[in-house]
Amino acid sequence: MFFTRCKGERGRVAQVDIYEGGSPSLLRTSRTNNFEEYVNCLTVWYMEIVRVETVEGEICYGCEVGNQVFRLEGDLYGTFSQSDVLLQPVRRLAPVVPTAIYGIGLNYREHAAEVGAKLPEHPVVFMKSPTSVQHPNCPIILPRHLHSDQVDYECELAVVIGRDCKNVSAAEALDYVLGYTCGNDVSARDWQKFHGGGQWVKAKSFDSFCPLGPIVVTADRIPNPQILPIRTILNGQIRQESYTGDMIFSVAEIIAFLSGSTTLQAGTVILTGTPSGVGMASEPPRFLNPGDEVVVEITGIGSLKNPVKAEQ
Repeated sequence: MFFTRCKGERGRVAQVDIYEGGSPSLLRTSRTNNFEEYVNCLTVWYMEIVRVETVEGEICYGCEVGNQVFRLEGDLYGTFSQSDVLLQPVRRLAPVVPTAIYGIGLNYREHAAEVGAKLPEHPVVFMKSPTSVQHPNCPIILPRHLHSDQVDYECELAVVIGRDCKNVSAAEALDYVLGYTCGNDVSARDWQKFHGGGQWVKAKSFDSFCPLGPIVVTADRIPNPQILPIRTILNGQIRQESYTGDMIFSVAEIIAFLSGSTTLQAGTVILTGTPSGVGMASEPPRFLNPGDEVVVEITGIGSLKNPVKAEQ
């Protein structure tokens, strides 16, 4: 089943329109001024949000129900609903267009151990350019103009902020999450560690270095983001396999930290760190090559697949 999301704030009436899964027929409308009841309702009815290009060449948001995609109407970061208009997608795009992309380094205990780093006292923050976003099934491009021979994969849980927030506590942080998707924090290790004194932002912001998708699962389906199995599969071989409970800083703690004296705009994407098994820590190191295929899988969200090719 799924729902029409309406704005709900503490002390205000919230409306939830309930639909039958796989059908655009409205079953009932519920109203409540009990915010906790509203939140509990939303943990049952959720959406799988996609962004697609249609056969007519239009780019739009949709709600995926089984093998069908219905047009999403309204504001993704406000009030939105599933319409009864059935779309004909020809291409699946990254499910959101980020207003900003934050990354968290060294946020899995086993990953910190494999690279010989101490556990950080605070989240290690970097940013990626929004132009680094890549669509599902589209290639990760190995840089050849500003050359890199050490391009690495990093499976990550990506968090999409649903409304502006600032100075939120960890206890309330998840209230600001629209949903979750799969992310790959592709990184040029030679630029990150050696060239020019270490270039974290540049190393992680080359075109195509932030694949996202294939869907955004609304937060109602994942009330606890710290229990999700996550892995990377490279050419059919599992290279990373862990679960989000190994995070040093939880999703809620990351949002609280990032929002401290800083506005996180709706549409912000947060990459929450990668588990152990990255290519640079392998023996011998295993970096991406043209012809490779990388798959990021997160249970409850889906699989994000990207081929690899060299820049022309």
